[in-house]
Amino acid sequence: MDKNDNPIAFLDSGVGGISVLNEALKIMPNENYIFFGDSVNAPYGTRTTEEVRALTEKNVEFLLERGSKAIVIACNTATSAAADYLRNKYKQVPIIGVEPALKPAALNNKGGKVLVMATPMTLKERKFNKLMQQYQEVAQIIPVPCGGLMEFVEQGILDGSELEEFLYSMLTEDIRTQTGAIVLGCTHYPFIKDTITKVIGYPIEIYDGGMGTAKQLQRTLERSKLLRKSDSIGQVEVINTLDSERMITLSEKLLMKE
Repeated sequence: MDKNDNPIAFLDSGVGGISVLNEALKIMPNENYIFFGDSVNAPYGTRTTEEVRALTEKNVEFLLERGSKAIVIACNTATSAAADYLRNKYKQVPIIGVEPALKPAALNNKGGKVLVMATPMTLKERKFNKLMQQYQEVAQIIPVPCGGLMEFVEQGILDGSELEEFLYSMLTEDIRTQTGAIVLGCTHYPFIKDTITKVIGYPIEIYDGGMGTAKQLQRTLERSKLLRKSDSIGQVEVINTLDSERMITLSEKLLMKE
């Protein structure tokens, strides 16, 4: 088999990274993909950096054994904790990470209030704080730690009163008032974008890094001459460490969900 037919692997602490895979499917439908969710060890966002790095490394090794031609760490927490380390260790394949879309949100809301919703670990990591320092003079950037939020998506709860009440407890009235934009710093959160908008209470620009990551992946594959040559639609294989029918069904439900 032509190595260009080998799959692109997307990995996440659960099902959230499917939001990034969906963007890749829009622009590269002919590629083959593996989506690997580590729901057994989710959430990563409340673990130590060392734990997340070890888990991500183990998952990357598994995906390399499956012949992956490129790996997307479709998890903000794992990207912060492990991407640089893994790029240095595994130079044989491109490794792409994700990061919060803070730059466009800040530049489009100069002087305004920009909320960054992310896991506690992502917000504590040096990578995010360096990014925030770059744009804190452009806009008023307010980190919002959202421990416990990704678990709603893992359970398939994308709307409803329970989720809304949880969001209200994080997005308190003083935080919601006069917010110009929201940056989703966890790949799970795009699936609850409509509920976030409902809780904010007025139309608001919401940014996530999914399409930017997909375009970066496409550019990297082009540069490395790794794009699949076939015109046929590719296949998507879903693997989850929880190995339950519920997680596979949920993953398939979220695939290509806008």
